[in-house]
Amino acid sequence: MGRVLIKNIGTIVTGDLNKPKMDGDSILIENGVISKIGSEADINSDIIIDAKGMDIMPGLIDSHMHPVLGDYTPRQNSAGFLESEVHGGVTSFISAGEVHAPGRVRGNKDFSMALAVTANIAYRNFRPLGAKIHAGAVMLEQGMNKNDFQYLNDRGVRLIGEIGLSSVQDPADAAMMLEWGRALGMKAHVHTGGASIPGSTVIDENVILEIKPDIVSHINGGPTSISLEGIRKVINSIKSAVEIVQCGNFRSMLETTKILMQRNELGRLIIGNDAPSGSGLMPLGVLRTLATISSLGGLPPEIAITAATGNTSRVFGLNEGIISEGKPADLILFDSPIGSEGEDGLKALSIGDLPAIALVMIDGNIETIGSRNTPPPKRQISIEKK
Repeated sequence: MGRVLIKNIGTIVTGDLNKPKMDGDSILIENGVISKIGSEADINSDIIIDAKGMDIMPGLIDSHMHPVLGDYTPRQNSAGFLESEVHGGVTSFISAGEVHAPGRVRGNKDFSMALAVTANIAYRNFRPLGAKIHAGAVMLEQGMNKNDFQYLNDRGVRLIGEIGLSSVQDPADAAMMLEWGRALGMKAHVHTGGASIPGSTVIDENVILEIKPDIVSHINGGPTSISLEGIRKVINSIKSAVEIVQCGNFRSMLETTKILMQRNELGRLIIGNDAPSGSGLMPLGVLRTLATISSLGGLPPEIAITAATGNTSRVFGLNEGIISEGKPADLILFDSPIGSEGEDGLKALSIGDLPAIALVMIDGNIETIGSRNTPPPKRQISIEKK
């Protein structure tokens, strides 16, 4: 990969809530890792990318998706949905469970464990357009014991899929299993709201407060939301990460954002798509959510971006999601789209326009120049190869 220099950057959006913007107009990348951030050109780089004043942010992290195997979803009978989302600026995905696998046997712990291990291994080796797929989220099934969680952990499974979509639906049973997994460093999602697939159940605020998950998945509904009073009760009562999704209730999305702002707890906010789902595929879903909470929810766009980058990275213990020296060079150059009132990518988000993705880089590799899904940018980057 060698040395890559990105110069003439407009604004560096870090993904770090404590310092969402950083001084400097250039980033030097060596062997896939950010090595220097500043304002000095480096003529010895193998590749020089001139950003022409565009903004840059970390690659977005979709905190809630449902893969099966490969870049295909039987839920929507569609191929290429992961690559399509990379064109929307998403460079990492987190599974909330491989629940749409054909022939999935609900209530069979052996099937659930085998599927989680298989998906975890497969997606470590399969990276569409370089994307990082954190998959293999085991669905809790009746009969699982502490040794089963040790077995899963020994094989790299670090995620517990959405509680409420499998045969374990008693909150006390779920809480006990969650503690077995948490002792091994596993992170657990809990389905929130109305039933979404056959066999799932309604999970309201009282169930969530009994389970106390690491991530309150789609608190704004997947797709049906709990009440606004219930959302406030959850946020006020426990310290779990709070996820909003594109495939949910927008009124609840904005109220969630408002409550966390009022409590000065925006570090708990993370963003996912919850797709593939009955709502379809959402290649630009994370961008759309950023535009919504920025333009209608009152969040400065650089703060909104942290909910889809650094916050998610911290919640799940990932290495990506932050622009900082020593971090993976998962980077997005973005601009105001042609026709927008916004003069740059951040301003476009702040008024509710989808920004134009001009370049996607993962681990220092240029994966896309431009995007097949976003509008075209006002400016055009240039790339010089030495």
